[in-house]
Amino acid sequence: MSQEVVHRSLKEKQRFERELLILQKGDEVLLEKGYRDTSMDEIASRVGVAKGTVYLHFPSKDALVVAILERDMQRVLQHVEEICNSTETVYRKLEKIFYTMYTDFFGKRIQLFSVLRENPDLRRSLSEKKGCMLDLWQQFSGNMQALLEEGKSRGELNTTIPTPVMLRALLSLITAKGYDQLILGDQESMEEVVKHLTNIYFRGIASV
Repeated sequence: MSQEVVHRSLKEKQRFERELLILQKGDEVLLEKGYRDTSMDEIASRVGVAKGTVYLHFPSKDALVVAILERDMQRVLQHVEEICNSTETVYRKLEKIFYTMYTDFFGKRIQLFSVLRENPDLRRSLSEKKGCMLDLWQQFSGNMQALLEEGKSRGELNTTIPTPVMLRALLSLITAKGYDQLILGDQESMEEVVKHLTNIYFRGIASV
């Protein structure tokens, strides 16, 4: 391997590691201060680089925030796939998936989702990454569909209900708005709310 190739590989590795650090520090500031008070200056200061260096990786604060959301979704998807591949019952898998989405994703980012509804520039930045985010959401939907089919094959779910109908009902419960409405003013713990939600989806609300 030539010195030029080695040098290029080293530079690419350093760039990748620096980008990960910017995402990490950006996430810290975002969680501490919220979207409006997050600044690229502070992120650059925490990373230990000039602000211009941050802009080389992310052309705007919105682009950085969208990258953080994309990374979150990738992590959640990986966790969901691990749950789906476990040997637990479909009911228990669904309960864990609801908990993961409501705590690790919506619970952590609910303030950001509220801003997203009000901020056209942030929505525009997210729209520019629509392809990648859509791919991630389709992967998630595919995992949920396979899980529902597994439930049918194992006798845990009603085989007379079409899987697409089950899937749409399930996905309608996994939204930031749904989280907002369920959690707002609720005195119960997240664990209890998730148990109720899983019961409603899996068993309905009819008396046994």
